[in-house]
Amino acid sequence: MENQDKETTERRLKEIKQSFRLMMNGVAAQSMREKGVQYHVNWGASLPMLKEKAKEIGQDYHLAIALWKENVRECKLLATMVMPPQEMLPEVVDIWMEQTTSQEVAEMAAFNLYRHQSFAADKAYCWIASDKTLYQICGFHVLARLFADGREPNERGIHEFIDQAQVALNGESVAVKKAAMAAVLRFADLGLVYERVAKSAMRAVGVDIF
Repeated sequence: MENQDKETTERRLKEIKQSFRLMMNGVAAQSMREKGVQYHVNWGASLPMLKEKAKEIGQDYHLAIALWKENVRECKLLATMVMPPQEMLPEVVDIWMEQTTSQEVAEMAAFNLYRHQSFAADKAYCWIASDKTLYQICGFHVLARLFADGREPNERGIHEFIDQAQVALNGESVAVKKAAMAAVLRFADLGLVYERVAKSAMRAVGVDIF
């Protein structure tokens, strides 16, 4: 039975990879390359096309794992869309983060997958304290979505978030600054007390958010 499941996954993976030819956008792929976004293979498929493909596929843990192993932009992005969030163990998330090499994949993983996991906040607070740019971007995007969904942090979470947001906004990476600011604005939307905390913290680093 296990061999049969493996064969089914391999067959579906092959069919999915072949389907990317119909989504190919050479101009988009070339534009990404010019901006320094490097994949072994990049068909330039649009996100709406990939989302439609993900709907057609449905959630499938083993297929998501197989897709992720491919060094193909579309496979990586699809993997974040078809992985069932609650079936993915924290250790597997750690492996995926270690293997994330582009901002696009980091952002899509945060939006499509990581924010839906029960341990999302814990991972996000660890990531925003990392010295790795893609970890920080992913962490701030996860927190932004959690705040947008009305998930209020506890007192420790508030302090950790504010401290790291201030560090990020004083840092060099524009992408990290944008991700941090997006999270701060969502944090402020949680209510009047959060808004006051955010304003005060941002003023301390010379940023006026309202």
